[in-house]
Amino acid sequence: MPKTYEKLSQILGPKAELFEQLDARMSALSGKASVFRHVLEEGETAANTTLERFGLTSEQRTAENVYTTLTNRLTELDAVLYQYLGQPSLLDPASCEKMLTTALELAQPPQGFFIKEAKAITMLEANPPQKLLEHMGYTNIRELVEKEGLVSVMGALRFVQDSAWMHNFFDQAYSDLIASDFEERAVQIKILDAKWLGETGKFVEHKFHNLSHLKEWGIIFIVPLEIDTPGEMLRVFSLLLHYLNEVPFYSSLFQRFANRSDFAGWVKSLLRGDVLSVEQIANKKLDYDWLIIQRYLAKDDSNDPRLFLPHVNPETIHWHRVGENFTRLKPLIGATGEYFDVWHNLDWVAGWFNSSATTTAQLVSFNIIDLVMSLVDQNKKRYLYHQFEALWNKLFIAHLGKEKLDQLISERIIDGYIKF
Repeated sequence: MPKTYEKLSQILGPKAELFEQLDARMSALSGKASVFRHVLEEGETAANTTLERFGLTSEQRTAENVYTTLTNRLTELDAVLYQYLGQPSLLDPASCEKMLTTALELAQPPQGFFIKEAKAITMLEANPPQKLLEHMGYTNIRELVEKEGLVSVMGALRFVQDSAWMHNFFDQAYSDLIASDFEERAVQIKILDAKWLGETGKFVEHKFHNLSHLKEWGIIFIVPLEIDTPGEMLRVFSLLLHYLNEVPFYSSLFQRFANRSDFAGWVKSLLRGDVLSVEQIANKKLDYDWLIIQRYLAKDDSNDPRLFLPHVNPETIHWHRVGENFTRLKPLIGATGEYFDVWHNLDWVAGWFNSSATTTAQLVSFNIIDLVMSLVDQNKKRYLYHQFEALWNKLFIAHLGKEKLDQLISERIIDGYIKF
């Protein structure tokens, strides 16, 4: 068996035979030969070129040195970005104005299709968030929304209300949504005031960061936590750009499905990030078809069997666009901006390097968000799952192209798989 498939097996997990069969089946569609081999060769070239650019000779390339070289370069970029954005502090929203306007300038999100404020009031009146009302000192929903603003109210719910209320609100209030409950408006970014926040620790611990979003409301919110560590500016800004790409993607799907009789059910499925279960996959006999996995399953279980089946992930598409957004920094930031360009097409790249501490080789991700998250986590854990998902997308794109992937994900996302 060609070494290509064994190498992919070592990186992604499935047996080499799966990649051999998958490559052959995709070749029948694309008319291309040796595609997976070319992907690995491209990845090796990209890794070598990057390390040469960063001054690391082949003799110096232990796993530890490679990882340190990559994260040191990101630490430098983090400082450059922090200065360019005016040294923003999340505890002082006024100081974040340039950060927010720059993110919008780079991502250029279109008008979205989001739930109206009037509908929000109706939904909340039917399912009163008592803890939030008491926390803020209001007696009725309409007054709360009109005085404090829809963005703050919706963003604060998950911090003040318990999970039981949140699940019930989603199940009840979202079940009768119709397209006329939505309107076109701009995406909004909000740094939440400390007065809105209850216990945020569990949320941040699970999500690994202090930014989140509400796709159906067109809201991106930032929790003003003071985390003073190297890489923090890059992490916050990268995630902000990610959501500025992700929210419009889901908004376009809401519009796409607006005329369906089961519109509410489809919206709820998108918001849940539904993925076919192992049983459903077996029943559909999806051996060499491509699952659509809308979320990072590895956050909850890195051994989830669905991760080791052929699949594509919309999250990776949004992250790739973040890389494109970063390239627009070059004319704004000057010569240093070209070092943001370096990372754009490395999202799917990883390499095996011998460890100086052990006798085994270690896989090092060149994916910028994996590295930034590891850096902010003070190297307690080295993240790999963004690169893992990006490589699966790359294998699909290498055969059929990015436009085809975008098209098929939009068309088949509710089905949960792409079948040829």
